[in-house]
Amino acid sequence: MEESKKILLATSNQGKLKEFKKLFNKLDLICQTDLGIDDAVEDGMTFFENALKKARHGAKESKLFTVADDSGLVVPGLNFEPGIYSARYAGEEASDLDNRNKIIAELKKRNLESLPAYYVCVLVGIHSHDDPMPIYSSGQIHGKVSIKSDGEGGFGYDKIFYLEDPQTSMASISPEIKNTISHRALAARSFLAELEKI
Repeated sequence: MEESKKILLATSNQGKLKEFKKLFNKLDLICQTDLGIDDAVEDGMTFFENALKKARHGAKESKLFTVADDSGLVVPGLNFEPGIYSARYAGEEASDLDNRNKIIAELKKRNLESLPAYYVCVLVGIHSHDDPMPIYSSGQIHGKVSIKSDGEGGFGYDKIFYLEDPQTSMASISPEIKNTISHRALAARSFLAELEKI
């Protein structure tokens, strides 16, 4: 794909935008909010379905090659919650803190200090809203969620998500390290490899 061609990133999440601009630093990315495009309706049942819905919506509105992600936290011991509802786990207008507090409350309800968990990211890229062959990739990083909150970086559940190695919260590692090991980084690496084939 030509490096000079503008690519729409179908998100209005500033935390995601900041990370993706670093991960896709060779691409000319613009955000859907720059073009006044509203968020897509996320009514799919999987991360892939929601990423595809966002990509199709962004491509239709912008007429640009569009990349969309759907990502979240999965805690198998909490019935695989919050999953696709990660951004609105504690309600439609929930803040990151509200969502983290709900996880902590669920752990405490079960008299647990932590539970195994993983972050997942699915990326989808399409040339047009009716593109029959989307490019897609995914990435996962495993660790645990804890009732302990630590770190000043990141966003979402990063303050209560602890890596297996080193045993530190995602919010405590540097952005440089995060952008090599995170679910988003892994998905982006695979996605870029697919993009280069076009």
